Amino acid sequence: MSTQRISVRIPKKLSRRLHHQSKRRRQPASQLVREALERFLPSKDEPTAYDRARELGLIGCAPGLPKDLSTNPRHMKGFGKSK
Repeated sequence: MSTQRISVRIPKKLSRRLHHQSKRRRQPASQLVREALERFLPSKDEPTAYDRARELGLIGCAPGLPKDLSTNPRHMKGFGKSK
């Protein structure tokens, strides 16, 4: 596997957390960063949760609801506010 070096600036608190985990897991900090990036940045071949739900026929399957329920912001107006 060919690797490329990058430089990233992170806050001191995050750096402390990273090095704490590194010691706890007995793994290099760079390995933990690679694993975190792999989880955060899915490859192009990996389907998203939306893609998987669409494949399973779950998108738009609730009868009587608007087809754009999950994408149109107007449906979120007042969501989470108590009456």
